[in-house]
Amino acid sequence: MLKYIVKRILMLIPVLLGVSIIVFLIMRVFSPDPAPIVLGQHATVEAANQWREANGLNAPLYIQYFNFIKGAVTGDLGTSYYTKTPVTQEIFSRFPATIELAVAAIIIASLFGIFIGVISAVKKNSFFDHAGMVLALIGVSMPIFWLGILLIILFAGVLHILPSEGRINPLLQPIGGTGLYLIDTLWLGDMEAFTDALRHLILPAVALGMYSMAIITRMTRSSMLETMSQDFIRTARAKGITERKVVTHHALRNAMIPVTTVIGLQFGSLLGGAVLTETVFSWPGIGSYTVQCILKSDFPVVQGVVLLIAVIFVLINLVVDVIYAFIDPRIKFSRKEV
Repeated sequence: MLKYIVKRILMLIPVLLGVSIIVFLIMRVFSPDPAPIVLGQHATVEAANQWREANGLNAPLYIQYFNFIKGAVTGDLGTSYYTKTPVTQEIFSRFPATIELAVAAIIIASLFGIFIGVISAVKKNSFFDHAGMVLALIGVSMPIFWLGILLIILFAGVLHILPSEGRINPLLQPIGGTGLYLIDTLWLGDMEAFTDALRHLILPAVALGMYSMAIITRMTRSSMLETMSQDFIRTARAKGITERKVVTHHALRNAMIPVTTVIGLQFGSLLGGAVLTETVFSWPGIGSYTVQCILKSDFPVVQGVVLLIAVIFVLINLVVDVIYAFIDPRIKFSRKEV
């Protein structure tokens, strides 16, 4: 197991190098020159050249890339062109908001997706099965931003029961802590702030998690149907084991391996793909901030965000692989497999 984990960690190096090269070149080739954006349209050519020289943009591309990688290895992702604040500080001041949103979305997606998928498989070709598959089809087909707008219109505009933007009432915002408002408000014992933060979280989490819920539902149903057709399920039923125990203790556990993969991949994509959701709901996370930085050609911030998300995504895949061995005892990371 340890050798397998070490090998997977070493495999991170070429992946991250590839990601860093791609985002570096995209920002340099397709993004507009940041100098006139930072200095203003009336900046002189001399002032623009001095700014580029001060920020290392006049150096050859390979020198700029080498400086970027050298800084990233030491934890220095550069400084924002606009706020003059270290990129790591900018990222980690907003990242808790994205983490809280993504975790809430994947919890909603996993709970409802697994439940609907199991019911659809157990009651194959029934009304529940067809209704679950229609819901999954809607979740896959509906764009996140469109679903978000519909939720805002219904729950905020018509019913007036949930807020449509932000993370919490500014008057109730906790100071310090982890930046995860649900945890911080519970730690402080402020139930009013906790309730307010939870109400703000519901709509964006549902909008963000809908697509993942649909994917998890379809995968769970498919995996459950395949598992329930196996001989050991028929043997369990022949022994007189109750149907509920057959489904929960035998079929579901064996069907969870591909579902676990999907959940892990979806969680990684939620962290990097919350851009539209955060924009629609004015959620002050890293996604909406990255969009602003892309439009302003803030190279260091965009490069740092993409690199961080790539690291998290690959680490999540590693964690999912390790979890396999605990879900299914038949899976062992033997010396030959490593």
